[in-house]
This record gives sequence, structure tokens and C-alpha cells, in this order.
Amino acid sequence: MTMSQATLSAYPIEAGFPDIRPYAEGNTGIPYIHTFDSGVAGPHVMINALTHGNEVSGAIAVKSLLDLGIRPRKGKLTLSFANVEAYHRFDPANPDASRFLDQDFNRIWSDAMLDDAGRDCIELRRAREMRPLVDTVDFLLDLHSMHETCVPLAVSGPLEKSVALARRMGTPAWIISDDGHPEGKRLRDYAGFGDPASPKCALIVECGQHWESGAADVARDAVARFMELTGVVDRADLPAGWHQPVPAATRVVRVTEPVVAPTMDFRFVDNYTGMETFPEAGTVIGWRDGEPVTTPYPDCVLVMPSVRQLRPGVTVVRLGKLIG
Repeated sequence: MTMSQATLSAYPIEAGFPDIRPYAEGNTGIPYIHTFDSGVAGPHVMINALTHGNEVSGAIAVKSLLDLGIRPRKGKLTLSFANVEAYHRFDPANPDASRFLDQDFNRIWSDAMLDDAGRDCIELRRAREMRPLVDTVDFLLDLHSMHETCVPLAVSGPLEKSVALARRMGTPAWIISDDGHPEGKRLRDYAGFGDPASPKCALIVECGQHWESGAADVARDAVARFMELTGVVDRADLPAGWHQPVPAATRVVRVTEPVVAPTMDFRFVDNYTGMETFPEAGTVIGWRDGEPVTTPYPDCVLVMPSVRQLRPGVTVVRLGKLIG
């Protein structure tokens, strides 16, 4: 069985991939990006989908907003499809291949990389095309999904302002505070979004497994609550079915370290799906080259465990400390 066959066996494609080509022209001079200005003072709010081309739930939500003709009551609302070239090359027989084409779109959002004239690829061209508009955004919601089945997550980054925004949204129940990726900067951390002194703020919401039908429900709920929280729409402006039950409480997990597989010899003790919490330090969670991998502190949480794409040097899970 090939990796693609194994992926489809474990994670069938339940969600339909909508045709977004009717929105290709945009209205901003940037293809697939629409901005609507209320003419009333207020923030510029951006809802972004398709940072990764095979993560369809966000595209479903953004297309629904466009289909519904949603307009802001104050400020500006931008609805964006990002890595559209990867999306258009999605192949159901090889569903992981169109995450990106040349370079991960979510690892290139630093001034150094975007300004480097010596570097060029499909994703960099698209980021440079989007950059002038992104520079004007006050609040960004970046819609994502996950390789493995996991409860939805808000991924806030390390800054307290983003954690606070996620708490105010009230959903998803789990908020992951992390420093990002060593390979490059995420859109969520670009410019003012990643500056603690700036009022600009961004969140990622991981809506579920890439192709499960319920991930689109999470995306619509997150979009509704984000737009209401930032004040660009009222609850009555959106279909009632978009709102999901709010969790009783949110919990914050601060990521402290990755667990990396140096070879192919790695296995977890159990079939973890994420957010498993271990009260005691020293609990064995896996085996790496015959040696135990243990929790380094009490109340250790497993964040996005995955061996589906196991290879030497890959992060198989991130460890986080439960805060509060």
C-alpha cells in the first residue's frame, strides 16, 4: 500500500472541494481576494483560507461568505483564498501532494525572505502579491486543518495579545501558544501580528482533519465568532446554523519542545490523537531508537501527534505545558 492509499484508507475525503473560480478576479487587483469597505470607521478584518492547498474547510467557509454576499457593518472585511495554484492541483488520489507546490506558503512571511530578489517560487510570488493588502489588515483569522484526527485548536502564537483574542472568541476549547516553526515565519506572525507592541492581531484555527465533513462546520463557527468579536458583522447577519455550541471553558497549552524522530525507528505507546494530558512527569509516551520518550514535566500535553509522514528529522509531536 502506498502512502497515498494508506492516507485515503485512514482519512477518506468526505468534504467536497468547491469551485472557487467564479471568484478568481477578486475586486482588489489581486486574484481571489475581495475587500468590502463599509464606509464606517472600524478595523480591517481578514478571513484567509487555503494557506495550504489541500485544507478545504476554510475554502468552504470563505466561499460561503462570498456566496451569501456578507458585507461589513463597520470597517473593512477581506475574504481571501491564498495558495490557489496548489488548491487547483488537488488530486484526490494523492491528497497530501497539494499542501504546497514549491515551498510551504506558511513559512515565508518574513521581510528578509519576501524582500530577497534572489529567491523565487510559486508561493513567494503569491505572498508578494498579497503582501501590500496584508500590511493594511488589523485582525487576521487564518483557517487551517490537520493531518490527523484531532479536536479543533486555536493556535495563537507566543504573544499574550493573541492568547487573549483566542480566549475572547471562546472557541475552540484548546488554545495552543507556540513560537512557530524554525523553517520560517507563518502568516500569523508576519509584521505587526507578531509584534507585541502593535495592536494588530492574528489567529490560526485548526478546524479538524483536512477532509472530514465536520471541519467545515468548525470553520464557519470560527469565522462567525471572529467577525462578531471584531465588530464587522452582527450575529444576525449570518445563518443561524453557523454557530456551534460554545465550550464550557478554554484551556491554554504553552508548547515547550518538539519530539523529533532521528530515524524511522519511532512509535508511540498508544494511538494518540492529540491533547492527551499526563499528570506525572516521566510518563513514557513513545519509543525512539529503542529508548523511551517521556514527559518532561507534570500536566504535559501532546500537541498534534503524527507518524503518518514519518521520516528522519520530522517532528512527531510537540510537548506543551498546561497553563492555569
